Amino acid sequence: MATRSYTSRRELDEHTFHPAVALLVPVAFIILQALLPKPFPKLAILDLPLIATIFFAVSRRNPIAGTFTGMVIGLLQDVLTNQYIGINGITKSIIGYTAASIGFKVDVDNLSTRSLMCFAFSLAQSGLLYLIQNHLLGHLGVPVLWLHELIRAVVNTLVAIPIFFLLDRTRSDE
Repeated sequence: MATRSYTSRRELDEHTFHPAVALLVPVAFIILQALLPKPFPKLAILDLPLIATIFFAVSRRNPIAGTFTGMVIGLLQDVLTNQYIGINGITKSIIGYTAASIGFKVDVDNLSTRSLMCFAFSLAQSGLLYLIQNHLLGHLGVPVLWLHELIRAVVNTLVAIPIFFLLDRTRSDE
């Protein structure tokens, strides 16, 4: 007779990381994001902290942890860049919450889902940054180059996929 398990999907799929990985990977991505565009201006199109936020939020599948991860990564990014403190904190908190919520309901371990999420979240972050700058900060008339934002989303997606596969090797299932 077959037995049924009453283990929830969350209990089956929630992943944890060694504390060193959970701390050092986002910090390294933030530092690279701050330093790489100076000698290589074309690398400013990358958003490595966004990739870290999406990966850790989706892997943990916990909206509270995703929000907190996004907030910490975003605020650290704000400290090291020329942004007002809190702009990236707000956007990455929203992205972290949304990514964790989607990760709880959808199989996010396959390539097509990950690609679609990275692309959509990159565009969503661009839209959120635009809204924050125009409506909260009052920088009216700041132009948005949507073609550039589409290219940014594609580039971030292409960079995120191999990073996700590398970071998948660091997670432990409990």
